[in-house]
Amino acid sequence: MSEANVSGELARLRALVADYETKLTDAATLVASLRHEINNPLAALWGQVQLLLREDLGERARERVEKIAAQVQRIQGMVGALRDIQTPAAAINREPPTDG
Repeated sequence: MSEANVSGELARLRALVADYETKLTDAATLVASLRHEINNPLAALWGQVQLLLREDLGERARERVEKIAAQVQRIQGMVGALRDIQTPAAAINREPPTDG
């Protein structure tokens, strides 16, 4: 492969990487927004569940509230896992390309 072909291919690959980095940044921004939009009502729901569990509930009602609490915690775990993909380490730790 000639030097011109190698340079052209390198330029094409750099452009491709830049495009994917832009898409990755857009996806991370979307994930951050979704986390925020889910966490706010989820926190309110969790607070209400905690208040209900302090009340004198019948056995059936308490079981239902505890089921709700378990599902809220499950969703909190899923939303927390999104934090890991919100800021991908590979994009942050990547060394800048060099022209050499």
